[in-house]
Amino acid sequence: MLISSINPANNQVIKQYNAHTADEVAKKINQTHQAWLQWHNTSFQERSALLHKLAEQLETRKNELAHLMAIEMGKPLNQGIGEAEKCAAVCTYYADNAESFLADQLIETEASKSFVTFQPIGTVLAVMPWNFPFWQVFRFLAPALAAGNCGVLKHASNVPGCALIIEEMVKAAGFPAHVFQTLLVGADAVEQIIEHPYIKAVTLTGSNGAGSKVAAKAGELIKKTVLELGGSDAYVILADADLDHAAHICVESRLINGGQSCIAAKRFIVVKDAEDEFTRLFVDKMAAKVMGDPLQGGVDIGPQARVNLRDQLHQQVEDSIAKGAKLLLGGKVCGGPGAYYPPTVLSNVKKGMPAFDEELFGPVAAIISATDEAEAIALANDSNFGLGAAIFTKDQARGEHIAATQLEAGSCFVNALVKSDPRLPFGGIKQSGYGRELGMFGIHEFVNIKTVFVG
Repeated sequence: MLISSINPANNQVIKQYNAHTADEVAKKINQTHQAWLQWHNTSFQERSALLHKLAEQLETRKNELAHLMAIEMGKPLNQGIGEAEKCAAVCTYYADNAESFLADQLIETEASKSFVTFQPIGTVLAVMPWNFPFWQVFRFLAPALAAGNCGVLKHASNVPGCALIIEEMVKAAGFPAHVFQTLLVGADAVEQIIEHPYIKAVTLTGSNGAGSKVAAKAGELIKKTVLELGGSDAYVILADADLDHAAHICVESRLINGGQSCIAAKRFIVVKDAEDEFTRLFVDKMAAKVMGDPLQGGVDIGPQARVNLRDQLHQQVEDSIAKGAKLLLGGKVCGGPGAYYPPTVLSNVKKGMPAFDEELFGPVAAIISATDEAEAIALANDSNFGLGAAIFTKDQARGEHIAATQLEAGSCFVNALVKSDPRLPFGGIKQSGYGRELGMFGIHEFVNIKTVFVG
C-alpha cells in the first residue's frame, strides 16, 4: 500500500511512501515498549534536558517545517512558522513544569504516611489529524515524554512527511531510540493497533466518527482514551460590544488555518440591536482577506487540505442556502487547480440548516440573529458540540459571568479569540469529546494516579 502526499494548491503528488505492514507495526510497538522499560526510570532532569533540545530543533527548523506544512496541507508560511514556535513552547513548558506537576502529594490520614504518586503507564497511541500537523502531535508528545511515557503516532495519511520529520526531530534531540515512532498506516489499521497489549491508552483528535470508533474499541479493551473532536463554536455578540473589535476577532478566528480548525469560531450569534452594524463590519473584513498560494507572502488563506473536503464544504453551503440562508460573500468554488474555497458569509442562518447544526470545516461563517441576550446564549448552547465559545461585551464582569456559568463549552473566552495555550487545560464536552490536554490537567491524563499507604 502506498501513502501519497499531495499538494492541495495544485493537486500534484509530492512523494509516495510505502505503508508499514502489520508485522512492521507490531515490531515498532514492541521496540517502543522495550524503550519504555528504560525510559520510565529516567529522572525529570534528564527528560527536561531532552525536551529543551527538542524545542531547539523546532525553533531552528521552523522555516523548513512551515514549508512542509504549506505543501502537504496548504497552511500559509507565516502560520506554519507560528505553529512550529508554539510546539517549541509546549516542549519548554513541560520541560520546566512536569516535575512539579507530578510531584508526590502527601495526604494526612491515620497512616504513618500516605501519599499520591503519579507514575507513567507505558506506550500511548496518538491518532492525529492533518489540520495542525505539528501542534496536535506535540501537545500530546511533550507531556507524554515528560511524564515518562512513550508514544507511537498514526498521523493523517495526507501529511506523512510531517509525521516522519517529527520522529526525526525526536531522534536528533537525543531521545533514546524508539521512545517515539511514527506508524505509516491507514485508518483501517487503527483498531488492530489498539488491540496490541503494549498500547496502554489512546489519544485522538479528529472527527466524531473516528472518535466514536476509537472509543468503542478502546472501551472494549478497557483502555483509557482522550478525545478532542469536532466543534461548532459560537461567538455571542451583545449590543454593548465594541463591534469593530468583535468583528476583527471573529474574522481572525473564523479564518484560522483556512477555517480548518475544530476550535475556530463558526456560528456568530448577534443580538438584533447590533446585527446590521456587526454584519457590515464582518463582511468587509472577510472580503479583505487574501487567498492564494501558501508559499507566497501576504497570503491569509491557502487552499483547503483536499479537494473532497472543499467539495463537501461547498455542499453544506448550498444546502444551507436552499433552506433559506442568505449568501452575503463568497460561496463559489474557485476555478483552476487546487482545493481553494473563498471566505464565505451566510446570514439568516437557523436551526435545521447545515450551517447551524453541523461543523463547517472551512472559511464559512454563519451569522445568526437573536432577539436578546437570553436567546443568544440559548442559541449558542443549542448544539451537539461544546469545544469553545466566546462572549463580546464592554461589561467585563457580565462577560465573565456568562463565560463561567452560562456557555456550555470546554473553553470560554471574553472579548478574545478562543485558542489553546500550553498553560491552560484544553478539551470539550458533549460530542466535542472528553478528557483534557495541556496544562497540569493534561499531563495527569496518562499517568497512574497511585495511592501509597504506609501503616
